[in-house]
Amino acid sequence: MFRTTLSRTAALTTLLALLAACGTAAVPDAGAGQDPPAGAEAQAGAKARPGSVMLAAGEQTDLGARTGRGRPAIHVPRAASPDSGGTTVPGGTTVPGAPNCPMFPASNIWNTDISKLPVNPHSAAWMRSMDSASTFLHPDFGPNPGGFPYGIPYNIVTSAHRLVPVKFRYASESDKGPYPFGASTLIEGGKNADGDRHAIMVNKSTCTLYELWEARYSASGSTAGSGAIWNLAANRLRPAGWTSADAAGLPILPGLLNYGQVRAAVRSGRPITHAIRFTAQATRSAYLWPARHEAGSGANPALPPMGARFRLKAGFNVAGFCASSTPYCADAKAVLTEMRHYGLILADNGSNWFFQGSAFPQWPGALVSLLKQIPARAFQAIDESCLMVSPKSGRAAAKPGCPIG
Repeated sequence: MFRTTLSRTAALTTLLALLAACGTAAVPDAGAGQDPPAGAEAQAGAKARPGSVMLAAGEQTDLGARTGRGRPAIHVPRAASPDSGGTTVPGGTTVPGAPNCPMFPASNIWNTDISKLPVNPHSAAWMRSMDSASTFLHPDFGPNPGGFPYGIPYNIVTSAHRLVPVKFRYASESDKGPYPFGASTLIEGGKNADGDRHAIMVNKSTCTLYELWEARYSASGSTAGSGAIWNLAANRLRPAGWTSADAAGLPILPGLLNYGQVRAAVRSGRPITHAIRFTAQATRSAYLWPARHEAGSGANPALPPMGARFRLKAGFNVAGFCASSTPYCADAKAVLTEMRHYGLILADNGSNWFFQGSAFPQWPGALVSLLKQIPARAFQAIDESCLMVSPKSGRAAAKPGCPIG
């Protein structure tokens, strides 16, 4: 059995960054900033495709067997089951605003330190396909003067919230629900937004995560492109080939960078302990564990598949990234430390190297500007396939030759 997140956190304490159960996204904070980033540019058109292809563990070149659609909708159980690795491990990330709920178990791959894993043999090709040599990372969140802040909001609810049925465009790959969705639910981009319109809800009474894509509420009947429900205490993945509210069939919430977590990391000196969701313009028509779905444009192995994981290189000079006197420098270094140890997971199609964060608490414009100075060439793809315990589970476990940082 691998080391728990508690021991990993202790080893990283001096590098700063951990989560904080602060700032529910359901209550927008007042805040201003400068240098607003571009809005979310993820392409919605390829969210749900039939016949996704999974690359087998350790297999980077040959396509696996295709899976069909048409499975019945599933209902996520309230309690974790042993076969899903659902026992909550002490430590790990918790849901900001719902501190009694884990952001999936500490053993989950989202919460696993991948800093010591080997480089993926396709790293150089994947990096070239994303124009890494001439591109800087782009925080897909931040202040939006006069408008809804950039980023993806999430809503903390209880079991008292009314549950409503939702009609899905891709019903065969969506969880039937019902969902704690309503007129007051915060949606990505605001009430009248176009684009992906993600709606994320966490029931803090049951630690259940609900996510919708293209969510539109109506008293006469709510609709969405697709939807997924997760038990946050379990490691169970979606059925093979299924989409979610994300193109990769992954949950969105655990991959959102949260400004409350960043501030807590700086105050406490403890690291943020989860990976971050990001996008690429062109992806392969395949997916790697823990992803469950593809939305690619062909079998070219030079393109990264959904689920590909990247980390900041160990040699990158985090300490010298900015002068300590620069406003929000410590905050930026906390994010860089997270990227070195937990990295980025490719979860959707969109602009190259756009990484996502929650809309609330709102981000200072000066910090957003600093994060735009992170060079993509400082990253590398890694091979995390050796950590997989089961293709149906997000649980990760170290073994000889496959270390957890």
